[in-house]
Amino acid sequence: MNRKTLVILAVVVAVLLPMWFVSLHGEPPSEEIAIDGSVSEMQPLESIVDTPNKLSPSQVGVIIWVALFGLFGTLAAAHRFMNRAVRPPDTAADGGQPGWSWIDTDHRWVVAYHEATESVEGLAAMGALTALAIVFAALFTGEYLTLARTQYFGLYATGMFLSLAALTVAYYAWFLPHVEVAEHRGHD
Repeated sequence: MNRKTLVILAVVVAVLLPMWFVSLHGEPPSEEIAIDGSVSEMQPLESIVDTPNKLSPSQVGVIIWVALFGLFGTLAAAHRFMNRAVRPPDTAADGGQPGWSWIDTDHRWVVAYHEATESVEGLAAMGALTALAIVFAALFTGEYLTLARTQYFGLYATGMFLSLAALTVAYYAWFLPHVEVAEHRGHD
């Protein structure tokens, strides 16, 4: 691992360890509310993963921090994917000119320009992600219209929004041109 990654991991651990320690010891035990099974067969607290029924504010804080770091990692991974896997490798400083006269001025010029790849892999990725978004949207709608109501809303909504976000990333990576512009600023 490089030094930047180690520093980031050290900051994450330095933030999460004290919070997790407080969250484990911060809240007294309380009574769990039972659901009356004679009224309905619904089990709204059953889920794919065995989860606690009650969280303290400290535990919620730890979960939010972990989720934020996870989102940051996902954003960094998507950015690296777009710039390394799909874009052409670094070329000479004048990697092509788009032929737009309005973009070049005395203080701004195009450093690199690469046309969109528009590859078959991009079409396949976008088709699969579109189908996945439709499936999650149908599951979300089906969950709303059935008696279960809200048992898996979060799972289906997360899947739908993540597939839509990945669809946007795929479109940007494969179907938009890559333009790098340099600008001279008056720093002396």
